[in-house]
Amino acid sequence: MWPFGASLGDLERAVMDVLWDADGALSVREVHEQLATDRDLAYTTVMTVLDRLAKKKVATRVRDGRAWQYSPAGSREEMTAATMRTTLRSLDNADRRSAMMHFIGTASADEIADLQAALDTVADKHAG
Repeated sequence: MWPFGASLGDLERAVMDVLWDADGALSVREVHEQLATDRDLAYTTVMTVLDRLAKKKVATRVRDGRAWQYSPAGSREEMTAATMRTTLRSLDNADRRSAMMHFIGTASADEIADLQAALDTVADKHAG
């Protein structure tokens, strides 16, 4: 679902967090109002970021009168998985394995349990 290689800057991520946390589509003004509680941002900056996210196909937009309504194109989890997959695909087999082993080797017991549960779920899905 996510475009290959899509990555987000800090402000883009903050805007996406607002969209992901919303119950529905939001206007530029609504996103700006939520971000303005923690950041000093111009309305036009938020408008530019939302336009850029739509062009990256990370957010979708629909015209509502004179304004656009923005929604995420997918979930946080989908974007995180796509980013991880893009990074791993950029490595040769030996580097990919080494990176995964380093990641797993530094994981906490809870993270390993979560990973094992996820692997079990995927194995069950592929088995039947």
